[in-house]
Amino acid sequence: MIGIVKSATIAIVLVALGIARAGFTAEANSPVKIDTAKIIDLTYSFDARTIYWPTEKGFVHQFEKNGDTPEHYFYASANYAAPEHGGTHTDAPRHFNRRGITLDQVPLTDCIGPAAVIDFSARAARDPDAMLSVDDIEAYEAANGRIPDGAIVVARSGWGKYWPDKKRYMGTDKPGDVAGLRFPGYSAAAVDFILKNRQVVAIAIDTASMDPGNSKDFPVHRIWLGANKPGFENLANAEKLPARGATIFCIPMKIGSGTGGPTRIFAMMP
Repeated sequence: MIGIVKSATIAIVLVALGIARAGFTAEANSPVKIDTAKIIDLTYSFDARTIYWPTEKGFVHQFEKNGDTPEHYFYASANYAAPEHGGTHTDAPRHFNRRGITLDQVPLTDCIGPAAVIDFSARAARDPDAMLSVDDIEAYEAANGRIPDGAIVVARSGWGKYWPDKKRYMGTDKPGDVAGLRFPGYSAAAVDFILKNRQVVAIAIDTASMDPGNSKDFPVHRIWLGANKPGFENLANAEKLPARGATIFCIPMKIGSGTGGPTRIFAMMP
């Protein structure tokens, strides 16, 4: 038990140090100061334009109250409904893993870490079926050093430039048309390499899925989520991230028994 507590304490300290290096400063007996210029929002707003899988219904937000009360003060309250998987969101392991942890069980230590941003946007611009490869990982490490332990790998395809144009972003805007999906993703070989050779807590991508749109059997989901690790999809503003040095925070809605859910993702720049 002592060893477990000690390890947890060390982890918390390391996270705190990472946060401090990423733009948080504090002096004794003074409030923590945040350099807002170093914060990058990586989350799309959830609204009527939010992109979901062709088989899913969209985001619904309806006001119940939105105006002055009889007591002459303003009051607003609304209801919302949404599929778990759409917009900027988390895939919990349970999504493709019968014995995987659910969204409320995903530890925050798997949601926070140094961002290793691997760019394959030039190839994706020529080929909507492009996949991040082992060669891309090796080229990244040759230029930036080994992916650090505890990292969140971000595959940057450049696809965010198409949001919220559903036809360009997904390859189709027809309800139910899964056959028409065309967008980049990870290759199964790349994810298998990361899983077996690097101590990475999560992977993320700026498209609608970790697998490319033309995938029929979702090997990336099965490999990564099968290892009980979370994935993050539909990152916004990925083009603003440096290849290394940023700290990324992926904070999902804590849905009990959830297979996924809306997630606020942001990064602190070095």
